[in-house]
Amino acid sequence: MDYKTVLVRTNEPYSIIIGEGLLNRCGELISALTPPCRAALISDETVMGLYGPNVKTSLEAAGFSVHSFAFPAGEKSKTPETLLEILDFLASSGFDRSDLVVALGGGVVGDTAGFASAIYMRGMKLVQIPTSLLAMVDSSVGGKTGIDLNSGKNLVGAFKQPKLVICDTQALKTLPEEQFACGMGEIIKYAMISDAELFEFLSKANGKCALSDEILKGIISLCAKIKADIVSADEFDNGERQLLNFGHMIGHAVEKRSGYTLGHGQAVGIGMTMMTEISEELGFCPEGTWKRLVELLVKFGLPHKTDFTARELAETIIMDKKRRGDEITLVMPKKIGACFCKSFKIYEAEELIGLAKGARQ
Repeated sequence: MDYKTVLVRTNEPYSIIIGEGLLNRCGELISALTPPCRAALISDETVMGLYGPNVKTSLEAAGFSVHSFAFPAGEKSKTPETLLEILDFLASSGFDRSDLVVALGGGVVGDTAGFASAIYMRGMKLVQIPTSLLAMVDSSVGGKTGIDLNSGKNLVGAFKQPKLVICDTQALKTLPEEQFACGMGEIIKYAMISDAELFEFLSKANGKCALSDEILKGIISLCAKIKADIVSADEFDNGERQLLNFGHMIGHAVEKRSGYTLGHGQAVGIGMTMMTEISEELGFCPEGTWKRLVELLVKFGLPHKTDFTARELAETIIMDKKRRGDEITLVMPKKIGACFCKSFKIYEAEELIGLAKGARQ
């Protein structure tokens, strides 16, 4: 079986396995790390219908006793109510700390089920099986889990590293175009913060049709390696890991303001564009960087501007979890393939955002 493996060197190291046909082998892969036990297979209703039976069969063949739980798909399910339903399911099904949560799905599933595994009986084992491109390259790796509140995105959460991440690239064949584009938003983020060669490759590619299965597997592996190296150096997000937030502070504000009708990767595309324009205006990166980023986002079907005003976005940023006291740390490009972090006072947010034409003036 041809697959790639990336090691995440956290306090308890784990592997990311990337390849085709891995859903049907997940039981075998997981049982190599932990003895068969009770497994809570948690997913959303869409993904459970597509892949739940195969994953359940594979887990049971490896000796796991499987109990399944599914909730409605979408960011609007990433709530305290859904979390409590999962916790009640775990309790009523008799799960304990020696058992396993298997999070099967995109970022919403991974974040919510992962958070449940972190807090139920103060911690269960966790395996992430991402089925969206965004989750494969980003949210399933690094141990950040959590849910949204009415006041903002990801305001409640915990660090919970998985035992294993299994990325079956065949699952991407059923991914809607919009969700594929969202994944490309995060891939472009990695190119901007760390890999100019990846940016050049994507810029010259003829959009999605140029990304063969083998090329896509290589890109997923590359992005996973970039994130794994950053997380290994800064597991709890106190330094270098903040670079992974490029485009996210404004992006989260756009998501929240849209009522989560805009996908995460789409919002991050807008956030990256605005931060790059701000960086240009302040003289931190070369003129033309913004234009090249916009061209790449458009090539992969991603937006680069919003109808929300600088004031509206600034008011939402005040509630962002990355704010520390009266300061916010913004990730700004100094060139394609390299970014840096710079702190600003929270009261400067509106003026800074106003430097970008991506928001309505």
